[in-house]
Amino acid sequence: MRKMLWFTSADRESWGCSECTWVFHPSGPPIGDSLDEMKKNYENQRDKEFATHVCAQQPKSRRPGS
Repeated sequence: MRKMLWFTSADRESWGCSECTWVFHPSGPPIGDSLDEMKKNYENQRDKEFATHVCAQQPKSRRPGS
């Protein structure tokens, strides 16, 4: 069962999938009339994109012998 996880690397911090290479890329700056509305819109976009992505289209690379 896939999960959305927060990933941190030397060059990026972002939401991604535990089972494939999907990473959330916001479509633009936060939209809303308040900080709470901007946060809600961001989370809605992120959650919708995560729910609809297909892991088979973005498989993790396998190491030889694994």
